[in-house]
This record gives sequence, structure tokens and C-alpha cells, in this order.
Amino acid sequence: MLQVNNIHQYYGGSHILRDVSLSAAMGQVTVVLGRNGVGKTTLLKSLMGLVPIQSGSITLGGQAIAGMTPYQRARAGVGYVPQGREIFARLTVEENLRMGLATQKGSTPIPPELFELFPVLDQMRHRRGGDLSGGQQQQLAIARALAAKPQVLILDEPTEGIQPSIIKDIGRVIRMLADRGDMAILLVEQYYDFAEELADSYVVMERGAVIASGPGSEMQAKEVRKLVAI
Repeated sequence: MLQVNNIHQYYGGSHILRDVSLSAAMGQVTVVLGRNGVGKTTLLKSLMGLVPIQSGSITLGGQAIAGMTPYQRARAGVGYVPQGREIFARLTVEENLRMGLATQKGSTPIPPELFELFPVLDQMRHRRGGDLSGGQQQQLAIARALAAKPQVLILDEPTEGIQPSIIKDIGRVIRMLADRGDMAILLVEQYYDFAEELADSYVVMERGAVIASGPGSEMQAKEVRKLVAI
């Protein structure tokens, strides 16, 4: 579904992404691992069009999207959950979810399944986003990205600063979404055990380049944990 071929990206004179290639298949969770500062978040921002790539290609379902704006990529079917959640603190839960429908017609209702996936959002739909706990805000950020029914869901460290019970809930939802078979999921994650449990395939980055990749079932045998240990 999502194919990234040989992309390079620079900040000023610094070569941040170096010939990065990866794919995210429909019905699978592709995990991107690596120590802090190796370019994982820059990769995701490049996929969303928030930072430009210098060269290479990005395709979604065979369609080239590297020249699209972020809102065009969202309309094409890319959902993005940024690191730090970035929900609208002064808007209610319901209003935040409606922001996720910005690419749809004004009369498009909030998909009921979002409240089935995250029941707490239904209970708090009239509460301001800034009044939610960190874990609840993360659930809201994921639900907002899912509102437009993306073909690819990109998640940047969804477990960061989240209590263990909600991490389990988020993992359950990610697995369920992938198993449904109508979405590809690209997950950047520092919490190794969470990543290994969900990974259908993995990519390890170091100094802006991919240094290892393969099926998730081989992560233990290939000692991937050692590649990302601090």
C-alpha cells in the first residue's frame, strides 16, 4: 500500500535521511525502530509532506504522493498521529474528531466505530481535549486520524508517556485494525516489547539509514533488541 524508495532528506547541510526504502503492506503492522535521533520522526514527517524530500519516491497504492501537500495526502488516504499527540486542547473531544473529518463533506457524521474502539471518548465527548489524561489524549489523537478512514495509518511513538493499561488498549486497537485487512499501519516505537508484539515486519534505522529489516517473527532470532538498545 505504502512504498518508499531511496528517499534522501536534508536539514541545511545535514544529511538526515540516507537512501531510505521501506514498505507498509495492507493488513500488516510495519514497525520502524532505532535509537533517538536516527531520523525516524523526520521519515514520518517526510511521508506526510511536512518536510520535503530531496530525492526518491513515495507511492500510495501505486499513486505518487511525494509532490502532494499534507492535506492532499490526508485526502488520498494517509492518516497521521504525531509524536506528542497535538490534539486541540481548547476544543471538545467531539470537535477534535470532527477536525479529522476536514477532508470530508460537512455533513459527514463521526464514525460510530471510533467510540466502540475507544469507549472513553464517548463518555467524554463534550469535555475539552486539554482536560483529558495523556493516555486519553493519545486515544483521541488516534481516533481523529481514523475518522477519515485512511488506507495507511502512521503512528509516531503512541506509547510515549502513557500508562500501561492504556498502552494495552492501544495495542489491541492497532492489532484489530491491521487484522481487519483494509489498512496498512506504520508504527514508530521506542518501547521495544510493544513493537515486537505487534510487528508483522520491522525496519531498523541508524544515522538516517535502514540497517536491518525483515519479518516480525524473526526479531528475536536476529537480535533486533541489541540493535536499538541505548
